Amino acid sequence: QVQLVESGGGLVQAGGSLRLSCAASGSIFSINSMGWYRQAPGKQRELVAIAPSGGTATYADSVKGRFTVPRDNDKNTVYLQMNNLKPEDTAVYYCHAVLKPTGLTYFRTYWGQGTQVTVSS
Repeated sequence: QVQLVESGGGLVQAGGSLRLSCAASGSIFSINSMGWYRQAPGKQRELVAIAPSGGTATYADSVKGRFTVPRDNDKNTVYLQMNNLKPEDTAVYYCHAVLKPTGLTYFRTYWGQGTQVTVSS
């Protein structure tokens, strides 16, 4: 049973930093991509950043230059390093992965449980 487990959310002041972690557990054959989405109150869920395996990470314009998505491939883990946080970054952040569980021939999409990030001014 593959699951994505998130951690690292919390309350920070504007200009501060926070690091989210997402670990994929279970029997995994390969990972195509891992990344992050977020959903602010009253808004649609939006892509924050995605890190394709063997490719170049892509970032939303609103976070480019402030956020990065380093990966630890040996641990099937992706991080969201958030620097110079702004109040508009306040949202529930969801980890996202496209991967093949062991024994399957096709990719499946998985979501983390979500973690709250609140940035105060």
